[in-house]
Amino acid sequence: MKEKLAIQIQNKVIDAFIARRKELGLSHEKLAALAGLHRTAISHIENRRRNPTFLVCLKLSAALDCRLSELLAKTGK
Repeated sequence: MKEKLAIQIQNKVIDAFIARRKELGLSHEKLAALAGLHRTAISHIENRRRNPTFLVCLKLSAALDCRLSELLAKTGK
């Protein structure tokens, strides 16, 4: 049960990353450059083929000019 909740929260955070990226008009390539990640990492995260680590979530949040806590708050959990 806890694992299911964790996956739901993770998916909502990824959804928030996607929404924010699109809101800012950033491509995968541009976001990757801002976050210090590879473009394919962004694609894999958004397509749920790779689970982002906490550090990657922090890097993405900084690149998207938002706080990770704000994204977590949007999950409603």
